Amino acid sequence: MNVLEAIRTKRAVRAYRDDPVPDEVVRTILHAGRRAQSAKNDQPWHFLVIRERDTLRALAATSPNLTYIAGAPLCVALVTPLPSQKQTILFDAGQAAACMQLAAWELGVVSCLGTVYEMEKARTLLGFPRDRHLHLLVAFGYPGPGDERPRPGRKGGRRRLDDVVRWERW
Repeated sequence: MNVLEAIRTKRAVRAYRDDPVPDEVVRTILHAGRRAQSAKNDQPWHFLVIRERDTLRALAATSPNLTYIAGAPLCVALVTPLPSQKQTILFDAGQAAACMQLAAWELGVVSCLGTVYEMEKARTLLGFPRDRHLHLLVAFGYPGPGDERPRPGRKGGRRRLDDVVRWERW
């Protein structure tokens, strides 16, 4: 799959089969995140790989919008320095997440981003240091029943280019 095709067809999937993601595939996904660009090449991330079902269920409880994490066979937490230390940290983490998601999609693995609302609960659960922050999670897996084919996530599909682009000035 070429990059433009991957971008065009990738979507957020929140229903997964129980099938584990093989270690080789997980490592390929993690390498893609590791290779993401970052401001001044700081690479401000650590990737915490979570597969333990009880931990995934508890992690899902750190936000009302993360219920799908409990059913994923794999979750990667992007642990970073505190965002107040540098404006680009969360942007950089997002770049790493996007690279991981595109690599996963090429390998037939679907994904969905999530935001942690209760960071202290996540800290207690995952044990990351006090000088680190967890805002972003990515669930990975193979699409669950009825969720195998790409479809637009927004009623009517994506907004048209002319609706989102301004040239030179607003």
